[in-house]
Amino acid sequence: MAILSPRRRRSAAVSVAAVAVTAAAGVAFAVGGASAGTVSGTLYRDPSSAVVRWVAANPGDSRAAVIRDKIASQPQARWFANFNPSTVQSEVSGFVGAANAAQQIPVLSVYEITNRDCGGASAGGAPDLNQYQTWVSNFARGLGNQTVMIILETDSLALQTCLSGAELNARNQALTTATQTIKSANPNAKVYLDGGHSTWNSANDTANRLRAAGVQYADGFFTNVSNFNPTSSEANFGRAVISALNGMGISGKRQVIDTSRNGGASGDWCADDNTDRRIGQYPTTNTGDANIDAYLWVKPPGEADGCRYAAGSFQPDLAYSLANGAPNPPTTAPPTTTPPTTTPPTTTPPTTTPPTTPPPTGNGCSASVSLNQWAGGFTTSVNVTAGSAAINGWTVTITLPGGAAITGAWNAQASGTSGTVRFTNVSYNGRVGAGQTTNFGFQGTGTGPGATASCTAS
Repeated sequence: MAILSPRRRRSAAVSVAAVAVTAAAGVAFAVGGASAGTVSGTLYRDPSSAVVRWVAANPGDSRAAVIRDKIASQPQARWFANFNPSTVQSEVSGFVGAANAAQQIPVLSVYEITNRDCGGASAGGAPDLNQYQTWVSNFARGLGNQTVMIILETDSLALQTCLSGAELNARNQALTTATQTIKSANPNAKVYLDGGHSTWNSANDTANRLRAAGVQYADGFFTNVSNFNPTSSEANFGRAVISALNGMGISGKRQVIDTSRNGGASGDWCADDNTDRRIGQYPTTNTGDANIDAYLWVKPPGEADGCRYAAGSFQPDLAYSLANGAPNPPTTAPPTTTPPTTTPPTTTPPTTTPPTTPPPTGNGCSASVSLNQWAGGFTTSVNVTAGSAAINGWTVTITLPGGAAITGAWNAQASGTSGTVRFTNVSYNGRVGAGQTTNFGFQGTGTGPGATASCTAS
């Protein structure tokens, strides 16, 4: 699926100095322990994103290490931009199910509104608003019941110049209904509406547009998608919007900021033609600001705007330009849990005989299965662990219950869809160090497999 890029507008009043300040003051690449907004947890890194696939396919490219370490390693939004009402539910459930299995928070960017981008470089969307609501309903049914973050319709509120009064009212109602549909399907979904950015519409105008589109039913708004404004400017703008909403009697709303490429430099808004941009703050829910739920990479770094390259296409030269010279991602220190001081219980340990299967030795491997089941479907996460010596490839064999069928897999190639299915490594995860673990997963219909899986090393 091509991930489309919204066309961004910039105010003529924006000065070069205001944009260039990002590198000095607007981007902090490590966040302290201060509390964040209403979202906490680790964001989901999509193992099948365009940048991950490119890195895997081009290990010898001189740009690959920088792109791998500073972009492919990071969580980014998955865009849902194709009008596919018959398949969107399964696509969403597969993506969300994989994130749930990893106990991480997925970010989904919905870009499907009728007459999106006012017919510009990213034109498309649902043919009409009735079909849009059908698509949204199917989308929502795939969201599960755990925390997800939804970026709902970039540009839909900030860019309205092509809409008549009646069309604007219809769009506002469509966004309100979409928000309510998503929240009804998954009460733990965090839904954010379009807030444009700090150099587009005023804070009061933005607040009025958000209110008309039903922000009272959402969790807040997003800003700076596909743009380059400093994080500090966006945060100040967000506070002004929140204050304006409070003045309208709409309280408790929060902001998320796209920091995917706001790490400095001025010039043309289109990244296709500007090689001086840099990635901004790495994605996190630990913002240290109670008004901001997350810094996200909504626009995947390295994907084109539609000026020089096709909108949404991954371009390694753009990715390398954004990543080269940028700071390394922050490292997370292991938890410093204090050992318990309570005297351990004196209960006699159970006498159950331990399993007789020894851990793998030499060039062997083992596989463990974790299942996430719901009515009619499942996702499965499988850990593959090497024995006392490294392995250069693996095959995991799993027997599915009767009636179950696989509909997709990630980080592995599946042979078969029902009965006994063999999964083999892909190019980038076949080598596993001694005692180390890699992971793959798959989704399907019916009842998922139990915990039994066999692993063969090669």
